[in-house]
Amino acid sequence: MDIYSQITAKKENGKKQFAVLVDPDKLDDKQILKLADLALKAEVDYLFVGGSLLVNNALDACITTLKKETAIPVILFPGNNMQLSYRADGILFLSLISGRNAEMLIGRHVITAPYLKLTSLEVISTGYMLIESGRPTSVSYMSNSVPIPSDKVDIACCTAMAGEMLGLKLIFMDGGSGALNPISQAMIRGVSSSISIPLIVGGGIRTPELAATNCKAGADIIVVGNAIEKDAGLITEISQAIHQSSQPK
Repeated sequence: MDIYSQITAKKENGKKQFAVLVDPDKLDDKQILKLADLALKAEVDYLFVGGSLLVNNALDACITTLKKETAIPVILFPGNNMQLSYRADGILFLSLISGRNAEMLIGRHVITAPYLKLTSLEVISTGYMLIESGRPTSVSYMSNSVPIPSDKVDIACCTAMAGEMLGLKLIFMDGGSGALNPISQAMIRGVSSSISIPLIVGGGIRTPELAATNCKAGADIIVVGNAIEKDAGLITEISQAIHQSSQPK
């Protein structure tokens, strides 16, 4: 079963999913090995790999290690069109639909598409929505775009609906790396009820309780990165909280 079919099948069955975000710039080889071991034991659903810059040229090595140590799907979550590796299983082909920067909407995709066509990567078109989180984040700065205000649920809902109508397969709402405030339950609930495709939520999720609350509000996949970089042991607790939030249909 391909990755997207796995995501949608779990959504249809009411199963909540957990993705651990791995930034190769922030973790050394020993930390990546530990993370892989914890993720495997905790039955993490996906490993997202990427970062805002990636200056250490460690992307391929990181993916190779994760693939060797686990059977968990490894999916590129690229901060730019240079963060590509054929070693991964798939890629979130991100279109920044919350902003008005044409390069992030389609420009860089045109450059990347021929490369992706030659690889075996599963390309998953994803509507990426930045949500204001209390302070500027790396992704808002690097993308040169303004996030959707945290209290503008209607704008978020309409943006997600437009993304689905344009044929995007996933919607990813993100507060950004190191978000001060997580995305509100009201916004998650509103966007979830406005679309039929899977909803990914990330940014500012630091506890198992918040992960579970976001699931109950309508998130299909929870993404956690920063909190796990500081305390890898959270993988087990957060994974358990997310999977226990599943409501089989």
